[in-house]
Amino acid sequence: MYVVGIVSALKSEASCLMNLRFPVMKVANIDRHARLCLSSMGDEAAQLASEVLLEFGVEALASFGVAAALDKKLIPGDLVLAEEIIDTGAENEILPVSLQWRNRLEQMLSPKLTIVGGSIAKSTMPLTSAQAKLELGEATGACAADMESAAIARIAAREGVPFIAIRAIVDPLEFSPPDALLSAVYPEGSVDIIRLTSLLYNRSVKFKTLAHLGLGMYSARTTLKKVVQVSGKRLGCDPDDSERYDPSEYAEQD
Repeated sequence: MYVVGIVSALKSEASCLMNLRFPVMKVANIDRHARLCLSSMGDEAAQLASEVLLEFGVEALASFGVAAALDKKLIPGDLVLAEEIIDTGAENEILPVSLQWRNRLEQMLSPKLTIVGGSIAKSTMPLTSAQAKLELGEATGACAADMESAAIARIAAREGVPFIAIRAIVDPLEFSPPDALLSAVYPEGSVDIIRLTSLLYNRSVKFKTLAHLGLGMYSARTTLKKVVQVSGKRLGCDPDDSERYDPSEYAEQD
């Protein structure tokens, strides 16, 4: 039975798998055959977390968390089980997903959740406007975006291990976290309360905006918890139906 390594960027994502708090870049044993690493946001952090998990002997990798919608049809709480990952930092290179693992998980979850396929595109920074989302969607054809899945997919392809991306929509196309708010958020998603209070006092961020964001995260986390409840902490991985890849096809170029 495969040992699955799961990368989550945010504490709010990781807490859907394990209630206890643990530091960034530390590996937590959440099941006999599942390991979790909290990476913090971004491509480099996700790559490092993937490599740390592989050092702990995991045999499959999963990107687990939230995503921004690039498609106007998607709403908070919708689940994106990507069929491919688009690395926008490498001229829209397509990175593979274990479709057998992905399809198996969809079959397990389909009676419970709204699920879409398609592509997840890499975003190099948080998307803070509908225009930025539209431009990324038009450039890639992706339905959703996040900052970590491409890095995890690349490591999985390089090492020849199965990979899956499980991402719940947190913000729809027409609503995004404002730039000002990001200055009060740490890389692992926790909030600088003093800074946030100042932003609210100066009206740089509105209470209405916070409430909207909070509802989106609640919907996304509800979906992620349902995934774990139905599929287990190994996220439905089965060695009999998770294909491996030839690492030579994805060797990094000098």
